Amino acid sequence: MPYYLGADIGTTNVKALLVDARQRIIAQGSEPVTTLRRRTGWSEQHPEAWWSAFTKICSALRRQAPRQWANVAAIGLTGQMHACLCLDKRNRPLRAAILWNDGRARSEAIALAALVPDLRQIVGVEPMPGFTAPKLLWLARHETQNFSRIAHVLLAKDYVRLKLTGEHLTDVSDAAGSLLLDQRSRQWSPAVLAAIGLGKLQLPRLVEGTAAAGIVSAEVSRQLGLSRKTIVAGGGGDAAAGAVGIGAVDDGNSFISLGTSAQYFRVRNDYRLPSNPTIHAFAHCLPRRWYEMAALLNGASCLAWITRLLGVTSLDSALGEVKQKLSAPSSLLFLPYLAGERTPLNDPALRAMMLGVSHTTTRTDLLHATLEGVALALADVQSCLDTPGSPLAVIGGGTRSLSWVQIIADVLGRELVIYREAAAAAPFGAARLARMASTGEPVNSVCTRPPALKRFRPRRAAHEVYRERLHLFRQAQAALSIAKAYQHQERT
Repeated sequence: MPYYLGADIGTTNVKALLVDARQRIIAQGSEPVTTLRRRTGWSEQHPEAWWSAFTKICSALRRQAPRQWANVAAIGLTGQMHACLCLDKRNRPLRAAILWNDGRARSEAIALAALVPDLRQIVGVEPMPGFTAPKLLWLARHETQNFSRIAHVLLAKDYVRLKLTGEHLTDVSDAAGSLLLDQRSRQWSPAVLAAIGLGKLQLPRLVEGTAAAGIVSAEVSRQLGLSRKTIVAGGGGDAAAGAVGIGAVDDGNSFISLGTSAQYFRVRNDYRLPSNPTIHAFAHCLPRRWYEMAALLNGASCLAWITRLLGVTSLDSALGEVKQKLSAPSSLLFLPYLAGERTPLNDPALRAMMLGVSHTTTRTDLLHATLEGVALALADVQSCLDTPGSPLAVIGGGTRSLSWVQIIADVLGRELVIYREAAAAAPFGAARLARMASTGEPVNSVCTRPPALKRFRPRRAAHEVYRERLHLFRQAQAALSIAKAYQHQERT
């Protein structure tokens, strides 16, 4: 029986799982990666940390399932999007990779829009600092020596691909998030490349996510114990791979991804530019499909922040405390912009605020408000997408907190569904892409909906209260300009 490996090069962890021909997970593992924050608003990682974590997980999976590991037919890769990783002629990183939640290139995003007047029509969204293209322009302006030595630009998962196969290659969905892709044609944009000062040969070759795109090298075969015939699929960006993982592959299929960041995602059968300029219209990792997405920079990272701040040693216990208070919304209001925001505010300089804190505020109140704040941010973008009121899937690590999913259902006024493997939808989707690359099976025969594990119906009384809270949430956003001015004053 053939087996398929799906790997997710995430921001917080690298995850991988082994799937059999019946789409059952045989083994899985996770390794943390460290983010460097050398300055306010900066976010970087060393690419070798991705490869090191990946190989550690492979060794663990090989020990867990040695017979199945020897029969891995294909590998699918997914991971964090928008990274800016630059290599020299010998494939050595010129510097640490600049990540999706790095806000340093704000002025370069503005400059890029001026250099390419029809930029949004080409790339599917207005330019924002977290995308790859503005960061490349930042390097051209601020690290000219590094920029002049760029031989290859890669995205996070594709550095692991390079180590596996020796190929400089990416799929169209990950390329879509670079702001270098012409979304309609699914090819690199000459106009955007010219504006930055890069040539097409410095970018990876483009393939569809279901394509067989190389095999593991002899060296990697020996190192990891993989067959020399193991295929590496095109793969996909994490949002698109998550869609594949839960079978959201047809026009109109929608879901929420609750990982380190958060996304509100809808599949399209054609390329169309949304009226809201902060909604992303990107190429899917599946052929002849696109998607629209509201991207929030602050998802489960907010929960990680507040638990670290409060010294919470048992997250399950702390969330259990919150569950006891779900009968009423929190007395606090949290604006969750720890890393700025994309949709709908497009401002990397925004910072979070917790309103209503008093002497009687408890740690449970703070946790409750943090969970609500992310839910309110999701409600803030729901109207931008104008999605129908049908049940909505939820994927990502945040689904492990059932209390949080109930809060989101109450805030959105939508029935939410958690499917099997929802917490690992992205690597599971990558494994499905690997299977299609290996077998050539059609999308709809492989990318079926997993069984539903739990449904969360919105509570009418709570939703009515949250409708008023959302109004206050939007009013409070005006105060963020004061916080920005104070932060700037502190820095100067």
